[in-house]
Amino acid sequence: MADILQHLNKEQRDAVEAYEGPVMVIAGAGSGKTRVLTYRVAHLLNQGIDAFRILALTFTNKAAREMKERILKLVGDGNARNVWMGTFHSVFARVLRSEGHRLGFPSNFTIYDSDDSKRLIKTIIKENNLDDKVYMPNFVLGRISAAKTNLITAAEYNDSFEIKQQDTMSGKPLLGKLYQVYANRCRRASAMDFDDLLLFTYILLRDYDDVLVKYQRKFQYVLVDEYQDTNRVQYMILKKLVANDENICVVGDDAQSIYAFRGANIQNILNFKNDYPDAREFKLEQNYRSTKTIVKAANSIIVNNKDQIFKEIWTRNDEGDLVQVMKAGTDIEEGRMVANAIFEQKMNGQLPNDAFAILYRTNAQSRSIEEALRKLNIPYRIYGGLSFYNRKEIKDLLAYFRLTVNNKDEEALKRVINYPARGIGKTSLQKIIIAADQHNLTMWDVICDAGKYALQINSGTLTRISEFVTMIKSFSVQLKTHSAFDLAKLITSSSNIRKDLFNDKSPEGINRYENVEELLNAIKDFTENEREPDPGKDDGGEVSENANSIRTLDEFMQDVALLTDADSQDKNSGDKVTLMTIHAAKGLEFPHVFIVGIEENLFPSIQSLGSRQDLEEERRLFYVAITRAEKKLTLSYAETRYRWGNTTICEPSRFLEEIDPKYIDFPRKPVLRIHSEAKTTSAQMPVPMAHRKLKKIKKGIVPPEGNGGFENANSDKIQPGQQVEHSRFGKGKVLTVEGEGASKKAAIFFNAVGQKQLLLKYAKLKIL
Repeated sequence: MADILQHLNKEQRDAVEAYEGPVMVIAGAGSGKTRVLTYRVAHLLNQGIDAFRILALTFTNKAAREMKERILKLVGDGNARNVWMGTFHSVFARVLRSEGHRLGFPSNFTIYDSDDSKRLIKTIIKENNLDDKVYMPNFVLGRISAAKTNLITAAEYNDSFEIKQQDTMSGKPLLGKLYQVYANRCRRASAMDFDDLLLFTYILLRDYDDVLVKYQRKFQYVLVDEYQDTNRVQYMILKKLVANDENICVVGDDAQSIYAFRGANIQNILNFKNDYPDAREFKLEQNYRSTKTIVKAANSIIVNNKDQIFKEIWTRNDEGDLVQVMKAGTDIEEGRMVANAIFEQKMNGQLPNDAFAILYRTNAQSRSIEEALRKLNIPYRIYGGLSFYNRKEIKDLLAYFRLTVNNKDEEALKRVINYPARGIGKTSLQKIIIAADQHNLTMWDVICDAGKYALQINSGTLTRISEFVTMIKSFSVQLKTHSAFDLAKLITSSSNIRKDLFNDKSPEGINRYENVEELLNAIKDFTENEREPDPGKDDGGEVSENANSIRTLDEFMQDVALLTDADSQDKNSGDKVTLMTIHAAKGLEFPHVFIVGIEENLFPSIQSLGSRQDLEEERRLFYVAITRAEKKLTLSYAETRYRWGNTTICEPSRFLEEIDPKYIDFPRKPVLRIHSEAKTTSAQMPVPMAHRKLKKIKKGIVPPEGNGGFENANSDKIQPGQQVEHSRFGKGKVLTVEGEGASKKAAIFFNAVGQKQLLLKYAKLKIL
């Protein structure tokens, strides 16, 4: 057998070969993390480990598919297909399909996406006559999600005095009731949301010893990607699964833990060796992605964090260009500067558009960038925009599929009962909903025997409801006898969706029709591919009795329901510049990266300044942004930016100061003037002036205000009530002073421009 490990470096190989017992692999940015995971699974298979006994958990289905394809190439054995590999949600959804009946769920339960959940919450808020400005649907859903992530069921939520007290103090005392009604409605509709998939898996393992033992035996070797992004419920599931043999390998990078707002807990990776005292630790510190300059600049940033596992990332790549810093007068000017720089680099280097990425802290920042790119005719795409499966026509057809699979799916029923229009209006639908609530039944139960419930609906509408029921039932009985494609094609035609879209000859209508056609193509591909092994059989590799049978529509719907944002992005983006938030950029890489808006209160976000932990997460986010760049990195900030319709004075981010000054520089020549509207900026000042100014500023960062003959007053002397004069805003009165050291700020009312908040470290003030 060929040595498949010969292409790994020493550290990677050591991590792959240590496959017994607990192992933690700390994989720095660009160090070959996916490579290690892939080779580790391949090595397990080559050691004779049964593929059915290996569980590999990733954070996107796309990553799982790519890893499985690589493993197949490495070991050349179809048995590799039997490795359990997928996201936490996809793997444990399969477990729940098999075991969920113990918790009262049928195997055909629906998985609600965020839109389904939000619509249901809105309905419940409205039914309870609550103000949706107080009980905002997104907030309510976030509260419910946080509870589930922390293993708190609706009943436990309502039994907790502390939680109820918090809700009362926040002015939302009925959150617990909304959670309970939401949970009841999901159960009535035989539905789970994404958080339920993990919460109910944990409950299964906690409450049913036979289930726990079954899956402990099944999953003898567990690998976890991106361990720093796991939350509490994921952590607890893993603890239970590996409690016997402790054959767990976690791979991740604490320096890239950036999803606390989703419930991720960095302590899971920081405390791994406390959980498993015998764990072996391997560090992958060689970066294969970026230049030496980019790697060292990133190191100089992340070293400022206290909570971390120390490592020194290095590379044998070229030294590369210095990190460029651009200063703009306004956010509009920043957009023009970035677009001009991309145009220049494209022309000089004969580079494609997709060699460039523009990263920002918030989605709102994309507007000025988009406008500037359009003016230069530079094509771009916004990553994280509307995905294929979120388009209306696709969701409409998928709702028919969902209702076919699970007749109790009320969100799907409400979506399609009158689409295409069949004369069942909103009034009739509301009467059905009321009857279902009054009799504690599903809407499907009511419409199957509408005459029984005195709905006060005219005979014509009752007939149309009956015809709709008959149609859906006819689809359902064919679920196991027809392939996913054949039944999907039948539903598309029989429901009249195809006819409705075909009759719309507008450009938008034609596009919608083509999208539905593309969905059918996807289902055709699914039908012709192999299915995953049966999760319910503890067969140790025995082929499922259904392995050669047709792939059905309910299987396809499970795959679609479990798509992540990264999986469902439109793949036909072409040669375009990528615009995206930094959170969305994690795991990606680009030759040329621009990070915009490097300003205090924007990056780091003003919400992160309340605690060291939050600020350190923002710094990790900046580290992630920097390490997306392969060859060239450019940072930009603006002196003023529009926020909520007002011009705000901005200060350079503290993160700029943390970069070792030997790795950064301002542009050494004017940016190519491409568009007539582009104006000269301070970032394009003559070289000698720029260098004289650079020497005067600590660590190479030009402050946002020119001095105009003013010098910084000692910030300790600035006190509320004082009269001061500013080089740009004129005379004013100090209202408040807060913060310490470099973060010390003053709110000052200037006679000419009104109130401003200034960072005293940079503000040029005279005390009068």
